[in-house]
Amino acid sequence: MKIAKEVLGVETQLQSRRNSKWKILVVDDEPDIIKITKINLKNFNYLGRDLEFIEARSAKEARKKIETHPDIAIAIIDIVMETNDAGLRLIQHIRNDLCNTTMRLIIRTGQPDLFPEKTIVDKYDINDFKDKVELGSQKLWAAIRLSLKEYNNIISIEANKYALKHILHVTPHLYNLKLNHLEEYFHWVLNQLICVCHLTHTGMISTIEGMLTTIDGKDIEIQASVGDFELNGFNPKRREEIIETCKAFILEDRKPYELSTGSIVIPLKTSQRIFGFVYLECSEDLKESDFELVKILANQCAAGLDNFKLHNDLEKAYDQAIDMLAVMSEFKDANISGHIRRIQELTKRLSISLGVTESDVNSYTKASRLHDIGKVGIPDSVIHKPGRLTQDEFDVIISHTKIGDEILKNFPALDVARTVARSHHEKWDGNGYPDGLCGKEIPLVARIVSVVDVFDALASSRPYKKAWSMDKIIAELESAAGSQFDPIVVTTFLKILQNGELDDLIKEYEQMRTQDYKAAFSYLHQKA
Repeated sequence: MKIAKEVLGVETQLQSRRNSKWKILVVDDEPDIIKITKINLKNFNYLGRDLEFIEARSAKEARKKIETHPDIAIAIIDIVMETNDAGLRLIQHIRNDLCNTTMRLIIRTGQPDLFPEKTIVDKYDINDFKDKVELGSQKLWAAIRLSLKEYNNIISIEANKYALKHILHVTPHLYNLKLNHLEEYFHWVLNQLICVCHLTHTGMISTIEGMLTTIDGKDIEIQASVGDFELNGFNPKRREEIIETCKAFILEDRKPYELSTGSIVIPLKTSQRIFGFVYLECSEDLKESDFELVKILANQCAAGLDNFKLHNDLEKAYDQAIDMLAVMSEFKDANISGHIRRIQELTKRLSISLGVTESDVNSYTKASRLHDIGKVGIPDSVIHKPGRLTQDEFDVIISHTKIGDEILKNFPALDVARTVARSHHEKWDGNGYPDGLCGKEIPLVARIVSVVDVFDALASSRPYKKAWSMDKIIAELESAAGSQFDPIVVTTFLKILQNGELDDLIKEYEQMRTQDYKAAFSYLHQKA
């Protein structure tokens, strides 16, 4: 209930800001009093806004009027109406039941001696307590003006507080950027900026239009636009004029005299770089305090973009490091050309089918490229031996898992790849190497790479063997599920295999097999 009332309070403030007139509720059971009040305030104007009178002949009727008009600025209330304390109960309803602390209250009673003025004024935050005979034209005028000034200040403070809460709420999202979601991000940022404008503008906002652009070198790209600035509905020539004016203001500090009245330009910049600008058109100028709130959110956006660029640069450096190491690994063994690329693709598709999160899918996919990085430390004579390995040679081969772990251990960003390099030969039943891990002790990424690595090895030709048929490979994987492999991983892999999700890769294996046959036939023909 409390939260609902707080929301109602905020909406009341916003409605009041957007209304063209100040709403004044006059509650009195004497029609003449209401009529005189309206006459005395006939030409009243404050901050360019006239008064709109709402009449109620009883406290009961006033409650309904307040419900219909939640943005009432001032209520002038008689106390003695249908009951001797009807007005007082109405005041209690406004302050306690509705939790409305913004509406200004003026008590006007014909029997002031019946009620303790100081107690009521302090308890219910009353702006004025007058005998009806005292509240003539001039005194009423002064009381209304002071009350409206206070009401407007309260709304400004509350709305600014609400806007700051809004900024604090959305700020964490400004740092949660993804390369493939940048367009959505920019639209979202622009809408948040406009939201802050609505919340903090002290006058009526009939329209707010805008666009958000980014600058990359000398090129400018519009990332988001709203209202009349929608790309398909705005005059292209005028748009270009606005962009050039804003660019000159941001980059050359030239005053934007050519822009429309009420428009604002907010740079998106940090101490290191300028990312672009936000351009907004309002129906009237923003107050300085309101503009500062918009700048705060724009600055947070710029910091988020800067953070994204740094993160993206690190991601690129990380990808380049993985690519370099993967090329080194594959260069070591020319007989497995394309193996790493296929392992990466198989890992990606299997991870997605297993329900791995998007971020982990990306991490697993990249890490799989380095599963055999440790083989750079294995002698060529062992790697390229066409026949069966001796026990000593096999001991040398299995050391590639520890060598890979050693190579990657000093690079925290490659921790997942290090896990894969060390553990992709562990077995579900604990008979693998190098640590004899069992079941779910083996990291999921290693269990995934283990299956796809064996699949690719069996489907490809090697100096010591021919490629297996798909039927034979499927039978082998099924028989090894629960002993060598995680049974769930195997079941999921066979499902995507049989569903045709790997058909493009299967076709590639078939082409390699055909090439192997042709090479073998040519070799035998030459011998003959």
